[in-house]
Amino acid sequence: MTKSVNTLSELDKKPVAVSSDAFFFEKDKSKSILVLGVGNFLMGDEGVGVHLIQAMDAMELPSYIDILDGGTGGFLLLNCFECYSKIIFVDATMDGKVEGAISLIRPKFASDFPSALSVHDVGLKDMIEAVYLMENTPDLHLFTISIAKVEPMTTQLAPMVEKAIPETINQILSLAATLHDQIT
Repeated sequence: MTKSVNTLSELDKKPVAVSSDAFFFEKDKSKSILVLGVGNFLMGDEGVGVHLIQAMDAMELPSYIDILDGGTGGFLLLNCFECYSKIIFVDATMDGKVEGAISLIRPKFASDFPSALSVHDVGLKDMIEAVYLMENTPDLHLFTISIAKVEPMTTQLAPMVEKAIPETINQILSLAATLHDQIT
């Protein structure tokens, strides 16, 4: 059996995309920002939020950014909202804009989310309503990437949707730096 060449200090430097509840109790997140990609990876463009998180996982990110593939988690993601004061969502939307268009909104209520958030919008909107019932509500920011259709049983993205990922990441990193300055 070969020994891992990764040391604890190397692992501490790189944020890790995880889906374990234990992660949320392992470190103080009061000065961290969560980037949460949501969507169904097996529904083509609808999974762009998950694809974006996978792209960020391959990058060298600032230590104050945590990333999480939220999938179609809905209420299972509520513990994230208890741990982070600042959360940046990424999701697909069928809003009629040109495919690959990037938008940033500051949702205060579930009704502030785009009216045509893709196929998991009921669960996501219900979860957001629950978040606003919590004692401490995080500062939410939502990046949407416009899609034209949902195609079941494929992991491929339309070229314009895929092309939007690097620009969305740049915008996320810029926003995260601004938010980090606010909490430090």
